[in-house]
Amino acid sequence: MTTPGKELLFVALGGSGEIGMNANLYGCDGKWIMLDLGVTFGSHDYPGIDIVMPDLEFIEDRKADLLGIVLTHGHEDHIGALPYLAADLGVPLYANRFTAGLIAHKLAEEGLEKEVEIRTVDLDAQFRLGPFGIRLMPLAHSILEMSAAVIDTPYGRIFHTGDWKLDDDPVLGTPSSAAALTAVGDEGVDVLVCDSTNVFNAQASGSEGALHDGLLEAVGSARGRVIVTTFASNAARLKTLGDVARATGRSLCVAGRSLDRILGVARAVGYLKDFPPTVDFDEAMRLPRDKLMVIATGGQGEPRAALARMAGDGHQIKLEAGDTVVFSSKQIPGNEIAIGRIMNQLAAKDVLTVTEKQAHIHVSGHPGQPELAALYGWLRPKLIVPVHGEIRHMHEQARFARERGVPDALVQENGDLVRLAPGPARIVERVRAGRLILDGDVILPADGETINERRKLAINGQISVAVVFNGGRFADSRIHYRGVPVEDERGAFLDEMNDAAEQAATGPARSPDALREAIRLGVRRVATDWTGKKPIVDVLVVDL
Repeated sequence: MTTPGKELLFVALGGSGEIGMNANLYGCDGKWIMLDLGVTFGSHDYPGIDIVMPDLEFIEDRKADLLGIVLTHGHEDHIGALPYLAADLGVPLYANRFTAGLIAHKLAEEGLEKEVEIRTVDLDAQFRLGPFGIRLMPLAHSILEMSAAVIDTPYGRIFHTGDWKLDDDPVLGTPSSAAALTAVGDEGVDVLVCDSTNVFNAQASGSEGALHDGLLEAVGSARGRVIVTTFASNAARLKTLGDVARATGRSLCVAGRSLDRILGVARAVGYLKDFPPTVDFDEAMRLPRDKLMVIATGGQGEPRAALARMAGDGHQIKLEAGDTVVFSSKQIPGNEIAIGRIMNQLAAKDVLTVTEKQAHIHVSGHPGQPELAALYGWLRPKLIVPVHGEIRHMHEQARFARERGVPDALVQENGDLVRLAPGPARIVERVRAGRLILDGDVILPADGETINERRKLAINGQISVAVVFNGGRFADSRIHYRGVPVEDERGAFLDEMNDAAEQAATGPARSPDALREAIRLGVRRVATDWTGKKPIVDVLVVDL
């Protein structure tokens, strides 16, 4: 069992080797802290699954030594697993006001508000968890109150960036200045654990404030109704859109529960006090088309979000020829097909779409190369450990950092236990860092029997065989199949499978288990001969 001694350890249980599902652990003097506990979203690899979470077996086995979970910001890939996993860990959560408000909503939805303690930390405040001194320094990002963690230990100082960028005009919030970050560097930074998302971008990400004119032009030139879709969590973008609605003389409507939640939490902690009043869906549809602007969820093609329902005529807000949909967002890799499907539906209605490729209406929340280089220069770390990226992103940041004068870099993946100090940083052990899936209301291993069976069903289909015996003699068989690619000759296919079942059932005497297996193999052999597939075959034997 790994217990940190007189040393500084780091291990990622999620977020290293992937973008999303962030969960990071630091250990020293027998204790651990966790930074972030997020989710990623299901893909074709996980049929029927929306949410994927880190497997916390490593720290669950050591939860008596876990002191707390520190949250850098409120994006789902950093807080999304809290309602499902935090109660079992039994430690307090530490977060700034806005992030704490989002977490409180999530816990309340699951009935866990009394099960998990949230401790609110002021912006740029310092606090202590055992041997760890922690300061949360605000940095710019595409959500309010993103905070890097400066972690002091007896064995060295870590600057854990979380997600970040540089922004001279962030619209909302005040990120730490170059002077403040330089002061941290002057005090000494041993390890920089840094976001790698945009490391291949040669240009800086750009400022939120610079989007006002592009959004004003896109909305102001539109003739009919305007729908703007953006990431719900980007409160600064919402403020800009509120200003644009007011400037263009359009009433504002908000469509999407996550938008309502962000607006509510932002107002509760002192932001967006001047956001325009909104109209409901019924009033919105009574307004002249050129007097309405809607902010909607669904810019990533989510099938149940407001924009998808509008595109499919399943929402109270209706779109007509001549209306405009503005995508004030970037396509997240993997979502291109879903977004394209919605755009095609909109095009079929003769609705105009405007994207970031046509107008300056979106900026990223992650640092490009100029921003990374600036941070290296201010902090002057001795070692960089890239995180929050696929393998190619992390290796590229290690290379880029060395070129910019960082003395050393270490590339790790989920499950690599790294000794950061004393001595040269190195990977000392592999620990479990698997995945869990949320399947309905049940949490299961991502590599477990359920999801493996579902993959086989999705690929090969399923056949049910019922074989009836009467007095120990074969009497009849009935076969039903789903998802097996036989459509034109169903009768002949069923006849041949029934013959195979009967042949196996009337063969030499066998034990019940051996009989079922003989029937299963015989029926599947027929299906494979017909289709090239190997469907799952379930056999029921009944003796009357």
